[in-house]
Amino acid sequence: MDLVFGLWWLLMVCLEGICCQGVYAPPSVRIVHSGQACNIEEERYTERVYTIKEGETLELTCLVTGHPRPQIRWTKTAGSASDRFQDSSVFNETLRISKIQRHQGGRYYCKAENGLGSPAIKSIRVDVYYLDDPSVTVHQSIGEAKEQFYYERTVFLRCVANSNPPVRYSWRRGQDVLSQGSDKGVEIYEPFFTQGETKILKLKNLRPQDYANYSCIASVRNVCSIPDKMVVFRLSNKTASPSIKLLVEDPIVVNPGETVTLVCITSGGEPAPTLTWVRGTETLPQKSVLNGGTLTLPAITSEDAGIYSCVANNNVGNPAKKSTTIIVRALKKGRFWITPDPYHNDDNIQIGREVKISCQVEATPPEELAFSWLKNGRPLRSSERMVITQTDPDASPGTTNLDIIDLKFTDFGTYTCMASLKGGGIADISIDVNISSTTVPPKLSIPSGKSPLVTREGDTVELQCQVTGKPKPIILWSRVDKEAPMPDGSMETESYDGILRIVNVSREMTGSYRCQTSQYNGFNVKPRETVVELIVQYPPTVEPMFTEMRQGLGRNIVMNCRVLRAYPSRVLSYEWRLAGRVLRTGHFDSQDSTEYSVSSLAREGYGVYNCSIMNEAGTGRCSFLVTGQAYAPEFYYDTYNPLWQNRPHVYSYSLQWTQMNPNAVDRILAYRLGIRQAGQQRWWEQEIPVNGMIQKGELITYNLSELIKPEAYEVRLTPITKFGEGDSTIRMIKYSAPMNPHLRNFHCGFEEDPICMFTQEKSDNFDWTRQSASTRDTKYTPNTGPTTDRSGSKQGFYMYIETSRPRLEGEKARLVSPTFNIAPKNPYGAINSAYCFSFYYHMYGKHIGTLNAYLRLKGQTTVDSPVWSLSGNQGEHWRLATANIHPNTSFQIIFEGIRGPGIEGDIAIDDVSVMEGECMKADEPNVAGISACSSGGSHIWQLPVALLLALYSHRR
Repeated sequence: MDLVFGLWWLLMVCLEGICCQGVYAPPSVRIVHSGQACNIEEERYTERVYTIKEGETLELTCLVTGHPRPQIRWTKTAGSASDRFQDSSVFNETLRISKIQRHQGGRYYCKAENGLGSPAIKSIRVDVYYLDDPSVTVHQSIGEAKEQFYYERTVFLRCVANSNPPVRYSWRRGQDVLSQGSDKGVEIYEPFFTQGETKILKLKNLRPQDYANYSCIASVRNVCSIPDKMVVFRLSNKTASPSIKLLVEDPIVVNPGETVTLVCITSGGEPAPTLTWVRGTETLPQKSVLNGGTLTLPAITSEDAGIYSCVANNNVGNPAKKSTTIIVRALKKGRFWITPDPYHNDDNIQIGREVKISCQVEATPPEELAFSWLKNGRPLRSSERMVITQTDPDASPGTTNLDIIDLKFTDFGTYTCMASLKGGGIADISIDVNISSTTVPPKLSIPSGKSPLVTREGDTVELQCQVTGKPKPIILWSRVDKEAPMPDGSMETESYDGILRIVNVSREMTGSYRCQTSQYNGFNVKPRETVVELIVQYPPTVEPMFTEMRQGLGRNIVMNCRVLRAYPSRVLSYEWRLAGRVLRTGHFDSQDSTEYSVSSLAREGYGVYNCSIMNEAGTGRCSFLVTGQAYAPEFYYDTYNPLWQNRPHVYSYSLQWTQMNPNAVDRILAYRLGIRQAGQQRWWEQEIPVNGMIQKGELITYNLSELIKPEAYEVRLTPITKFGEGDSTIRMIKYSAPMNPHLRNFHCGFEEDPICMFTQEKSDNFDWTRQSASTRDTKYTPNTGPTTDRSGSKQGFYMYIETSRPRLEGEKARLVSPTFNIAPKNPYGAINSAYCFSFYYHMYGKHIGTLNAYLRLKGQTTVDSPVWSLSGNQGEHWRLATANIHPNTSFQIIFEGIRGPGIEGDIAIDDVSVMEGECMKADEPNVAGISACSSGGSHIWQLPVALLLALYSHRR
């Protein structure tokens, strides 16, 4: 047990103090691609064009630096005027669009911000390439048009294909290529106004040999591996534009619920035309059944009415189009109104004067509308005193009038207006109007106590308008403020009982509401109106509704709650509480806020403080969470070379962070570190003690070692103070060859199959092979090649060239590194970087050829600069090779193995490194990866994770 405790104590020893002030930095950003790009081009120095084939996957990654970790947002501008950025913004590093479509092209922006300085923004233009199938349309010269379409002398064949980039066209007649000047009877040209978008073939003085198959080939020159596309058109002496016939009437008048069948047939055209049906500017009804030229509409409704057109097209001449109109019978909206004698200034009906009764309905079709009148149930015919008019140019369509001249007592009674359609099948509409001594114009009034009407926000309220008179008209409600809509969103609301009901009333509905008579179902006189005032009370709106305040013990704290709006606003009281205990109460005078302070915060002073501000309508509440919790740590993602691989199966990681607002609360005593393998449930936790005060911006380092390759780990970090645990923060640690946005350290031991993004060059003779000594077959070549990897492990991997047959002397295998992107030391200076390139090689065997290393700079793919070279047998040992390189732009390393004169010539490499700075001399100590600053104050710890996990399991 003492041994376990001793090991535990040794593992937790604080090794060394390191200070890195000034780690807070504004964001910088760079866009890289990892999708299926056809081409990447630099454009105007800072912007790039990413070309991709339609249907493939767009993947852009925004690489950022800066501390605290910047927030990333992807947005897009339009690829066309109609394509405003409809996609939601993407808030992570990688933007991925599967099966990209042409409308998704445009400029994509990556914006990174962390609250320091200005946001960093970079953009890349995405150009989506595509080629649609071409189509050929055929026309004759308009001036020579006669009855037979293609007995004319001049014919035009026009080829069109949608594409990006612009398409190139070529024509063939049969198997013969047609070009300008190759045939006197053929002319090929592009119309000026559509340059590059279409190609026209003109056949002049049509000859017998011109009747043939014509092929139009559309090409975008194989960009993005888009193949050419072709369309064939056969021109003959029978070629003709389409003609059609409709086997239906126009218009077609039907009753609702019937089935309508529209039949369209072709009466001419070569090639055979295709038939389609369209409905004005709308789509066909969903229930439509389309079978060739026959369109069936089952159970038709008024919504299905409209103009239906049959269109025939065979790409010869203009499409043929014929239309018919479907009319669905309907009767709706029956209304009436009474007009007193217009020659007297009196709104009442009086004996001896004229009175007019008007009746209106909406009818489809209007020409089938028929009216009849009844008096007390008996038919009424037009006479000198009872004048019936079916059409009135001064009235709305669908209106009939009954004029009663010289009204008598015997004319009192019930008059019925009957509306029907002559075609039948639709129910009649009847409207009863009573004319008597009690028939009087309307009057409006507001019931006592109903205006002003006071209610509370959220309630249901009824605005009442009392109507007297006979008959009672429809009541129209509107806002007195004409620009304000009604609660349902309309500008006017009808009511048949004079009541306007508002559900869930809100403060915005406070105001004046106009109640007005309508001429419909009442008297056609000057409208009567009155006004109802609505007052909506609502509880105070306060700020802040919730806020968190962090403070250490013994310090003061001030909380302020302010009223923004309230009705009524003058009768306000407040109450401060903590955990149910009343702290203070009072009333507002002229001020609009209340304050509560604690001069010296004690442990019992932590908690939620509630300030309630009240009026008649309710309560508004400010809540303040006062806590001593420490803020979350801020992981530092810009660590130089955080990951290193110094053993075959494990790796180490330098975890760094700063503490957000370390002085806001009590001193941080320790951190609780939690770590678990990705996909696992159990956390392993350990406390990391902290000595002294942590300063703002102080960089803290904790070394995690013995992490198992290639597993990823989830790390959780929680600060601890006298108050207890603070806010946690979590990040992922992933194993990969370090590919930083700007190269500083790179190491590859070829332990994983992706081989650190190295690739085989396609122009060489054979490939390098990933191999381990434990799986190597030495049956044919026992006296060549390594027996372990560079570290001495038989399970470790390396890369080698296999020189057994069928390889021949002088054949080459080339292995190409990923591209390393370097940056200038300052944004305004020239790039002048030095890097140390090193690797281990094994060249054992009597037939060893040559191993070369080259430097390839961006934009110079045809010229590789030699860096290192060695030939011949070097013994059965791994040896180290180093070379200083000075690239001035992005670069790659190429390993070239050349086969010697025989089979015992295997060459191997392992542990390839590229590190910033000149290579060290042999007598200098290796301090690569250690960072130090001028003054002390930070902390660094070492954690062998695998061993601690084992100890943890043992103690359990």
